[in-house]
Amino acid sequence: MVTLEKFAIAVFASAAISLAGPATAATSYPTNVVAEYVYACMKANGENRANLDRCSCSIDVIESIVPYDRYEAAATFRQMGLLAGENGALFRESAPAKAAIAELKRAQAEADIRCF
Repeated sequence: MVTLEKFAIAVFASAAISLAGPATAATSYPTNVVAEYVYACMKANGENRANLDRCSCSIDVIESIVPYDRYEAAATFRQMGLLAGENGALFRESAPAKAAIAELKRAQAEADIRCF
């Protein structure tokens, strides 16, 4: 026999679960992008456990500031800007490129403050 107390607990738990909604992924950045960032960060800062933690923290902070689509655009502008001559100038000197790269630099500076 179900008591009123057990019934109330079951109803409350059921309501809480349905209000919580579906589980979401822990990150909105693809795993390979996170891994690539952490790998490059560790190559630049030292390959040890402390820097693994710092670099993981850094990408988490960047992710909390810059949505993935804008991160991807900034990373693309930065990489394509490495091309020599006029080919790279568009990716270095255009207003959208400068804005995207500046946003990413601000996020990286915040990540450095918080994590390093």
